[in-house]
Amino acid sequence: MRFHFAFRHSTHSGVHPVSTAPTVYDVAERSGVSIATVSRVYRNPDSVRAQTRERVLASARELGYVPSGNARGLASRSTGVLGLCFPDYSDPDAESEAETGAGDEADDDAAMLYSDQIIRGMERAARRHGYALLIAASLKGGPESQLAKVAGRVDGFAVLARTVPTEDLDVISRRQPVVMLAGPRESDDLDHLDHIETANTDGQRELTRHLIEDHGLRRLAYIGAEESPDVAARFRGHAEACRAAGVPVSDAPDLRVAMMTQAEGARATDELLDRPGPRPEALLFANDQMAVGALHTLERRGVRVPDDIAVTGFDGIALSRLVRPTLTTVRQPMRRMGEEAVELLVRRLTGQQGKEPVSMMLPVSPTRRESCGCT
Repeated sequence: MRFHFAFRHSTHSGVHPVSTAPTVYDVAERSGVSIATVSRVYRNPDSVRAQTRERVLASARELGYVPSGNARGLASRSTGVLGLCFPDYSDPDAESEAETGAGDEADDDAAMLYSDQIIRGMERAARRHGYALLIAASLKGGPESQLAKVAGRVDGFAVLARTVPTEDLDVISRRQPVVMLAGPRESDDLDHLDHIETANTDGQRELTRHLIEDHGLRRLAYIGAEESPDVAARFRGHAEACRAAGVPVSDAPDLRVAMMTQAEGARATDELLDRPGPRPEALLFANDQMAVGALHTLERRGVRVPDDIAVTGFDGIALSRLVRPTLTTVRQPMRRMGEEAVELLVRRLTGQQGKEPVSMMLPVSPTRRESCGCT
């Protein structure tokens, strides 16, 4: 996993320089293994293959790394920096759309997508507490031990679900606080992280119920994404609403995409329109970016929204109110999620939070606009 870094500095004089003392994360990167493997080498060496164990120990000697049991002072050092790791799923089409849509009423938030809003919230809260913020956007394809570049430079960090393996994060959380964003706890036995998520299931259930009961729509197509806990929760809410109303629904989304971008939403819409059989009466997308792409495709193909087909999204990014027709969506408190992550990290760092892992659920709110037939 490759990471791109950006520092956002607070002007507070309490921010300290980053320590260069070798850590378990540096050993993992040098030896080309996961952080969990390095931890096992020291806690239970017989559980690691001899060849791998020797490589890890050699890397530790080269770096001058001291195991945590003999280096509690190193583990407690302060950098004055908090971190955020998230997948870098930028969407140039959405950014261009926002710039065009803002027009004369230039909106600073117009081009801000989901992760941008979380960053804004974390920045605001970090500044209040005198911390700088290290932002690391990852792209799949590189070694997972690159996580060391983040963990070794911060006092604690937040990470969006499925960015890195939970097993590695759980090991890190024994040395510094880690908050998982936008994902449920995977297992009480394997996942001891703090979690902050939004009420995805409730929000999508309410939105689907609105389309069925208030607009009389029954042929609904749900478009999701691969390997996303958020999308899984949203589809679960969609399916619950359909079953409660006696509307046919599959056990999985009608279509899955690799990345939830505007271009993928446009492509998915073409595919659904070209399928044989009756056309869907509504397209429900797992995020706003895809829904905006769908609006463009439907306009290009002469399909009227919402007269011929309704379209909905999820997230509540600024772009959803700039497109025409305006997009019906579910607004989630993205900035608040970032702020709550910092507050929880600071409580952990200052010993104000108990030992038990935290599970926080933030509310969402359906927003009815023109794309579903509301005015």
